[in-house]
Amino acid sequence: MTAVVAEPSAPTPEPPPATTPAAAGTGATGRGRIVLTRLLAARGAVAGAVIVLLLFALAFGGQYLTPWDYATPDYGALRQPPSGTHWFGTNGVGQDVFAQTVRGLQKSLVIGLLVALFSTVLASLFGACAGYFGGWTDRVLMFGVDLMLVFPSFLIITIVSPRLKGAGWLAFVLLLALFNWMITARVVRSMTISLREREFVRAARFMGVRPVRIITRHILPNVASFLIIDATIAVGGAVMSETALSYFGFGVKAPDVSLGTLLAAGTFDAPTFPWLFYFAAGLLVLFVLAVNLIGDGLRDALDPTADAARTRRRKRGSK
Repeated sequence: MTAVVAEPSAPTPEPPPATTPAAAGTGATGRGRIVLTRLLAARGAVAGAVIVLLLFALAFGGQYLTPWDYATPDYGALRQPPSGTHWFGTNGVGQDVFAQTVRGLQKSLVIGLLVALFSTVLASLFGACAGYFGGWTDRVLMFGVDLMLVFPSFLIITIVSPRLKGAGWLAFVLLLALFNWMITARVVRSMTISLREREFVRAARFMGVRPVRIITRHILPNVASFLIIDATIAVGGAVMSETALSYFGFGVKAPDVSLGTLLAAGTFDAPTFPWLFYFAAGLLVLFVLAVNLIGDGLRDALDPTADAARTRRRKRGSK
């Protein structure tokens, strides 16, 4: 009689471990550490960050380093060169150029930050809504974006800004932000269209999660890397736009000052009295350059393919 030997059954596979909020938080923390490590390894980004921090410290703390107010003239020192009394010299009415430069830098930085913030919020909301809902919502929103792109923004701002003299510089900030978000919105829309078909977004939709919550909790966090880089670079662009408009008299109004008004006031005197122009111009160039370095470093730190791309460039260059 033949004995039947039962074959050992295959071991039952264990179910995959459930993803808990703690595990998700640990993954986010680990990614944050990787991004921070890569950002600190980028010398240009670190140098740019140090320069920006020093400029902010100068803009908001420099007024306490000098006894002179930016609007108070010293009639005994008209167009005096830099000295121990007036570090950056004085202008034609005896105002301290250092105090004016610090005040102008502060105003330009505040305007640049607010414009970048408002324009990034507008771009993320319009782009995410257009890409997620699609259909008529997408067509209407993108038609508005295309219409805004057609308008000559510089010409419109120069026409409208003189009518906002009584509204203050915040109205100027809103006007700049209104014409500074459309291209970013189109990029966010394209990224949202690819994200809305991902498994986690479809699962949330099938579970009955509201669209607003899906956009804020699933879509926007996945485009946050692009928004951070874009907002960082937008600060420099906004400062340049404010400077250009103020230079032509359409931005910050007297008696307040910005880097643009200082450059406009010192342009014709630059060959004879260079301190009236070059201090403000140097700070402007330094800030924009530092912001661009930070933007490049953030792009490389947040992009997982950046190291491979740099390696390929080095190999091509060594051939």
